[in-house]
Amino acid sequence: MNFEYFIARRIIAAKEYKSSVSAPIIKIAIVAIALGLIMMLISIATGVGLQKKIREKVSAFQGDIIISNYDTNFSNDSQVPISIHQDFYPEFTAVPEVTHIQVTALKGGVIRTETDFEGIVLKGVATDYRWETFEEFLMEGSLPDYSGEISNDVLLSSYLANRLQLKVGDRITTHFFDEESSSKIRSRGFDIVGIYSSGFQEFDEQFMIGDLRHIQLLNRWEEDQIGAFELLVNDFDRVGEIGTAVYNETGSDLDTQTIRDKYYSIFEWLDLFDFNIALIIGIMILVAGINMITALLVLILERTQMIGILKALGSSDWSIRKVFLYNAMYLIGVGLFWGNVIGIGLLLLQKYGKFFPLDPDTYYVTEAPVYLDFGYVLLLNAGTFVLCLVMLLIPSFIISKISPVKAIRFE
Repeated sequence: MNFEYFIARRIIAAKEYKSSVSAPIIKIAIVAIALGLIMMLISIATGVGLQKKIREKVSAFQGDIIISNYDTNFSNDSQVPISIHQDFYPEFTAVPEVTHIQVTALKGGVIRTETDFEGIVLKGVATDYRWETFEEFLMEGSLPDYSGEISNDVLLSSYLANRLQLKVGDRITTHFFDEESSSKIRSRGFDIVGIYSSGFQEFDEQFMIGDLRHIQLLNRWEEDQIGAFELLVNDFDRVGEIGTAVYNETGSDLDTQTIRDKYYSIFEWLDLFDFNIALIIGIMILVAGINMITALLVLILERTQMIGILKALGSSDWSIRKVFLYNAMYLIGVGLFWGNVIGIGLLLLQKYGKFFPLDPDTYYVTEAPVYLDFGYVLLLNAGTFVLCLVMLLIPSFIISKISPVKAIRFE
């Protein structure tokens, strides 16, 4: 049996150890590690969760990369059409990171009811549109189907529906400016088949989702003309790099823009979360390490006579240091265990119970989102354990300074 491990186990199991002077200090150190891990888990899970949720919402409305005509200037009204007949459509095989490509078009208009009116942007989509994200946003009704003949079915946001006092099943009249004469108005009747709420008011207050073919008719485009291509990628962290690769594979008359560039201020704000998370992790590990150093020094002071006896019997300084490091490893492990139990428990409660709401005007979501991945949980535990243990190597060096004769006579 490992001699140092055997001694450490005896110290941990001893009753006098549990009722000694060091007991409350050790408990404080364990609580500090547990609280530190809880704070780190919550900061990572909610910080990364918020980043992912907002990215998903922006991607649902705009895609990850937008390809359009240079003259369009990426406005909310697709003025200059581009041909659907491109080498990269319907499969963008030249850039493997592109997972999906879909055609869209935008058209500004006004919904008018008997008592009120609201400006909107009709986003036209086709059969290749990916609806998975909107399934999460859907509050009432169903998603439209544009696979058959031209459809009058539209999705309207709950924000616009509430302001205009509309509901699923209502028919609305929407007015659009004529492309050839700004003084002329062209009108279309639409049926509301679903009401969505993304929690992202910047989008909810303007976008209505409808059939792309209506915009083609309103703008007098040909059947093979669209406003833009939207691309989805498999690694958003590399969207800038992928966007450059996409730009190199498109024609000279087409431009590309990533949603990071289009919504620069939003993603700059999200990037601050990485710094905040790193700062919280650093502070929590430092606090936990300092508490463990204090506990270790108290343990060494309390066991001074034992250290003297072990030295007198021939134990080396490193061997005795290992006894206390084994003891510290046990205490760190206890703190991490309870930190995981409480931290992951709180995160699961929020993930499925949604107990902590957020202001969507500030955070773009209605509740604190939680991203749980056991990869980062394991990495966080391992990192905390190793860093705390490394921090304890220096104070454990004090054992080599203890004289066996003075230690045995120490009281």
